[in-house]
Amino acid sequence: MASSMTGFGRGEKIFDTRRYTVELKSVNSRFCDINIRMPRLFNFADSKIRKLITDRLVRGKIDVFINFDDAESAATEVVVNEGLARAYAGALSRISEITEAENELTASRLASFQDVLTVRQKSVDEDALYEELVSCMNAAIDGMCEMRAIEGQNLVDDILGKVSQLENLRDEIATRAPGVVEDYRVRLSNRIDEILDSEKRALYDESRLAAEVTVFADKCAIDEELKRLISHYGQARKILGGEANVGKKMDFLIQEINRETNTIGSKANDIEITNRVLLMKNLIEEMREQIQNLV
Repeated sequence: MASSMTGFGRGEKIFDTRRYTVELKSVNSRFCDINIRMPRLFNFADSKIRKLITDRLVRGKIDVFINFDDAESAATEVVVNEGLARAYAGALSRISEITEAENELTASRLASFQDVLTVRQKSVDEDALYEELVSCMNAAIDGMCEMRAIEGQNLVDDILGKVSQLENLRDEIATRAPGVVEDYRVRLSNRIDEILDSEKRALYDESRLAAEVTVFADKCAIDEELKRLISHYGQARKILGGEANVGKKMDFLIQEINRETNTIGSKANDIEITNRVLLMKNLIEEMREQIQNLV
């Protein structure tokens, strides 16, 4: 089933004291463009996370937001930079001596100086941590896939409706096409009658008229283009009912449909056919924009 590249997914998991929250947002893109925001704790898993997303979502510009909280106090530790603390204390004592100002240094004040205290995660089991994160990631991806599938089906239904409209316009052109040559023959014959008097008209070689009409018929013949459009429309329905690479396949096919339609427009030499070609081109352009959002 075709799916849209637009979607949102959210997953939340709790394991003992650890809470994971993952949010995914996706819009259309030619490739799988992933932007991840996560705690430094998970930097070790960056490439694995990207592969997981690429394998499951395939295409799209995907923003990933990972939040992590561990309520267990033993999960973190506060580290004192002893050397830096001594350096700060010595510097303040020296300032007091130079300026003869009272040194009111306290431990709490010293602790507020930059980099004296740092908070860091204690060593963790990366494999266990990654398994927990993957469980939450998959829950978020499942949600996004569900939304993408709904949006994708809506797009496919609308595109199929436009294919039906294109088929109707193509049939109208096919019905009109045979009359174009006959209309030209009548107009040309009437023009000759206007130019030539009855005596000269009687001497006019009708084979010249037939030759001129034949040349015109050859120039405006669109039978092959109309036949290829039937094939293209059938192929479009088949692709849209498929499961893989729908967007890329339809992107190529829509170019072929547009090419045949342009050829019909350039060869038609008939205002009614031209009007229908313009309607077809509008539909094709709308389809092209929609197809850009299909995986």
